[in-house]
Amino acid sequence: MRPHSDFVRIRGLRYHVRRWGDPQLPPLWLLHGWLDVSATWHPVAVPLTQRFHVLAPDWRGFGASEWPQDGYWFQDYVADFEALADHCSSQAPLTVVGHSMGGQIASLYAGLRPARVSQLVLLDSLFLPDMEDALVLKRFRRWLDQLKDPPRDKTYDSFDELAARIRKQHPALDPGRARFIAECWGRADGHGRIGLCADPKHRLDGPGLFHVAESMAIWREVTARTLFLDGANSPFLKAIGAEELARRRACFRDRTEGRVENAAHMLHFDAPEATARAILDFLAAPAVPKERSA
Repeated sequence: MRPHSDFVRIRGLRYHVRRWGDPQLPPLWLLHGWLDVSATWHPVAVPLTQRFHVLAPDWRGFGASEWPQDGYWFQDYVADFEALADHCSSQAPLTVVGHSMGGQIASLYAGLRPARVSQLVLLDSLFLPDMEDALVLKRFRRWLDQLKDPPRDKTYDSFDELAARIRKQHPALDPGRARFIAECWGRADGHGRIGLCADPKHRLDGPGLFHVAESMAIWREVTARTLFLDGANSPFLKAIGAEELARRRACFRDRTEGRVENAAHMLHFDAPEATARAILDFLAAPAVPKERSA
């Protein structure tokens, strides 16, 4: 099964959205993480078409979506998703699956628009470290300095070289899957080399701070059935600590947790079939009625 590509103009940008399956089925959105693209969802998306019309955007500045000239602010991703969902899914109840950064976007949208999202799956997500106010001076100055000498696009001799670099980062990948990811992440630059499908400005350190209390205030508004699905070997599980993990996830009133064995942070790279199966099993399970308070 090959995906279909749509290009839509939302919020002043030309956005690329991949679609798999029957448009008459309920919509399910797959939201990729930082420096990833929608194409790598393919091995997960195909099994999901049993029950859903699957849609996956390339975020602004990634894949085949347009690169804004003025840089990137996290709130824009949330607004972009709302515009995409309104354009592509009308007022249908949404099932949203987000990985890493995509999970942060999905979780905030589900809290800001709780009536819109009925089911939520967060893959190895919500691990951003809380930042102390004292960091603001250092980060703001660094951002100003970086703007004077911004990051440049990384290029490679071939897709094979890029695949080898990916395997170095993700040693559990076999050569075939690493090559697939390389062909999703890279494109010919017109000068005999392979560039990445990501704006180098994503590598700028922004001047803002992440305060988890702000996200938690939004997460407490989420009413969607929520699955936290982690890679059993994800380094972020240990980095954030069990107590902080539990504190954040307690904000979600109807939650389930699961893990995918033999997978690290990039579940859809390491174990796409098991990841898709876990998602389908969760979405097929009947909702548990809420107890009413007296």
